[in-house]
Amino acid sequence: MKIYNYLLNTIEKRGAAFCVLIDPDKSHRKKLREFARSNASLGVDAVLVGSSLLMNNAFEKTVKLVKSCTDNPVILFPGSPKQVSHYADAILFISLISGRNANFLFGDHVIAAPAIKEFAIEPIPTGYMLIESGGISTTQYISDTRPIPREKLEIAIAHALAAEYLGFKLLYLEAGSGAPQTVPNEMITAVKRECSLPLIVGGGITKPETAYEKVQAGADIIIVGNALENKWDKQIVQAFSDAVHSARKSSSTGIRKKWK
Repeated sequence: MKIYNYLLNTIEKRGAAFCVLIDPDKSHRKKLREFARSNASLGVDAVLVGSSLLMNNAFEKTVKLVKSCTDNPVILFPGSPKQVSHYADAILFISLISGRNANFLFGDHVIAAPAIKEFAIEPIPTGYMLIESGGISTTQYISDTRPIPREKLEIAIAHALAAEYLGFKLLYLEAGSGAPQTVPNEMITAVKRECSLPLIVGGGITKPETAYEKVQAGADIIIVGNALENKWDKQIVQAFSDAVHSARKSSSTGIRKKWK
């Protein structure tokens, strides 16, 4: 569990981990190469690669490119069993526990498992929960599952506890790519209070201030994708990193920072 332990150590040392999600469908290769070469120096802790719906054959090329340009862990965030690459260090072995579609609960995992074994990729069992965000996400549409209502904290808590008792290593609260609304801070806090799993939060996080708030609410890992795609502005990446890594320190001192 080399990469999993790396994430735990990063959370302990930096207060929270900042990960960038790269969608092979949306990333410009030249800008992506520039970002991959500089991401570690900008405070990015790990790079995720994956897509809910691949529209081209760039997945393998994207993973290879990123891995060749960075010393950071490259972790797969697969939308299907086809998104397995031997260039990656680890894979979020995701079970869509908020839904009841058998393929996304267990079926696709059976298809992907032999390749993960053959490629010696580290699997990190991850309970994945879609949260209502004010729109229909690609993941929701493709998986044909209903998200957990934003105001139903008790439902989110029950799912989180089930994930913990089933032995998952991470818990992912997801609003969806480019979501109009992020995962509610109240839900993050409620889940974190009742569940001991490291908590990932993503979807709709477009500003460093928002990332800061999610960490203060209880998130251990922040994932940002859409806000950076095809831009890879170094100042913006650095601002997100500073926000994520300072949130818990600022919380303990009562100081609240702002970023532009």
